[in-house]
Amino acid sequence: MGKVFFSYNNIISSLGFDSKTVVDKIHHGVSGLKQIQDNAIFPTPFYSSLINPTDLDAAFSLATQKKGYTKLEKMMITSLHDTIGQSGIDVHHNKVGLIISTTKGNIDALDQNNPFLETRSYLHELGRVIKTHFGFKNDAIVVSNACVSGILAIAIAKRYILQNVYDHVFVVGGDLVTEFILSGFNSFQALSEVPCKPYDKDRAGINIGETAASALITKDHTALAKEATEILGEASCNDANHISGPSRTGEGLYRSIQSAMTQANVSHQDIDYISAHGTATMYNDEMEAIAFNRHHLENVPVNSLKGYFGHTLGTSGLIETIIGTHSLCNNTLYPSLGFNALGVSKPINVITQTTKKPLNTFLKTASGFGGCNTAVIFKKINH
Repeated sequence: MGKVFFSYNNIISSLGFDSKTVVDKIHHGVSGLKQIQDNAIFPTPFYSSLINPTDLDAAFSLATQKKGYTKLEKMMITSLHDTIGQSGIDVHHNKVGLIISTTKGNIDALDQNNPFLETRSYLHELGRVIKTHFGFKNDAIVVSNACVSGILAIAIAKRYILQNVYDHVFVVGGDLVTEFILSGFNSFQALSEVPCKPYDKDRAGINIGETAASALITKDHTALAKEATEILGEASCNDANHISGPSRTGEGLYRSIQSAMTQANVSHQDIDYISAHGTATMYNDEMEAIAFNRHHLENVPVNSLKGYFGHTLGTSGLIETIIGTHSLCNNTLYPSLGFNALGVSKPINVITQTTKKPLNTFLKTASGFGGCNTAVIFKKINH
């Protein structure tokens, strides 16, 4: 079986419009979360990380002079333009695939005063727009599986390459902060009125953020990014526990990690770092701690990056993987912002400060509504 690599990448966020800038901000503990007062989307102040429209338009204009795109499409196109440019790959070839990761897509097209047709909210229409803009020969595959979408898209890209459907797959993810999304999470009483605190005893829920990110998944080992990693193993398992609540025993996440480790031919002793989901809700963080302990991973350094961006939904698994690959490349562990004192029933080794340490392998996990769970294991490449 051949090898598959996670290579060139880009992040569009409130911390910057390229991966290196964003990782540098995280290295220095800078959060993109701010208190937002916007009665048009939520009646009370809330914490979020939002993309500045003026900055986005300026970056988008450097990528293209074409008009008629939604905010989310601009975010995705700006990110993917950079990643494609870094890779030098001709996307018009039939062995180049496109996967889009999103939970709600252009959901704002349904807003009363939005200038776009309601049909723009259809996920297949988002796929068509991105495909057409860049001239991909193949139709876009849209992965929309709640909050595992971003990391699941990477796993699916790997499978397509191993099945010889594609030689290269570009993955691009994005979601917006809108009235619909905020009201939905608020109905679950899941929103925090302060910056989120994953795994902390005083955690009070999530912040929602908006980002876009993109990456190249490829079998070509001859032209890789400096921070490229090999995708050793991946798995996804649904625990079917509840429409919005995870298994109390972490069963789905446990099985996902178990299958990913088996495929990767590694044990818990080979994992140097865990990039966890860590939403700062009571049930998610507790479930993750249980699953990690069931795999004897309680001493492995773990972080949640939600304190820097909030929960970015369909982008979260992708953007957190990008930062994880840079973490390996830089031999640096980045802190789980907002954490002070352990607030889960099982011991876990939460990273509290930026730390230099030799790193070779990391585990990325995610869990979401409907009981979905995904785990992927990445290994550093020695160039």
